[in-house]
Amino acid sequence: MRVRLPLGRTLFFLCAFFFAIVALLPLRFAVTTLGLDRGGFAAREVEGSIWTGLFREAQWNGSVLGDLRARLATLPLLAGRARVELRGTADAPALDGALVATRHTLGIADMTARIAAPGFLAPLPIASLDLTGLDASFSDAGCLSAKGGVAATFAPNAGLPLAAAFSGTARCEGSALLLPLRSPDGAQTAEIRLHPDGRYAVRLTLLASRGASDAALAAAGFVSTNGGYIIDRQGRF
Repeated sequence: MRVRLPLGRTLFFLCAFFFAIVALLPLRFAVTTLGLDRGGFAAREVEGSIWTGLFREAQWNGSVLGDLRARLATLPLLAGRARVELRGTADAPALDGALVATRHTLGIADMTARIAAPGFLAPLPIASLDLTGLDASFSDAGCLSAKGGVAATFAPNAGLPLAAAFSGTARCEGSALLLPLRSPDGAQTAEIRLHPDGRYAVRLTLLASRGASDAALAAAGFVSTNGGYIIDRQGRF
């Protein structure tokens, strides 16, 4: 004898079944499936489900982010976007924002964070980066959109007469995400270009030597030009 369930009850059990499967998906599955690791994001351990999980010892291109709580937002899924909201734990640096992925794009949204960055983007002696409401979206072709504030705090360096901090507003320039930073008096600038394939380019410009000798600046890699003392570097994360 066959038992036939009413259509409404059948749909209920099917929906409950699929919801249970999705609810139990591990957070690690979401990271690899959505390609969130393509942008240089990594963690020593990934715990929990996509609805409530934890990234232990998270990093972005080698810069320490600490432990981060994570959850997948529901409503953006209806628009074909996966939004993984991140928040630092009590023992981690302040971080609040999201990783956002679609079929063809990857980026960050509403990101406010302080990122410890020793040795980040040499030759700039950056000690930390402060992001304020930073949005940035990339496709395989490059930067699609960017906005928000960025500030860099520099470690003391006797060989480079740099201001203690630079700041600026992020934007796209060609295929790169451009962070155009400037000292408070405008006499020093740092342009950081980040490409979706992991390449970066840095240009540091000093309009005046600020007491440092030409020999000392040359030893640090600066070249004297009509526009000041300039150093250019390229690399890959």
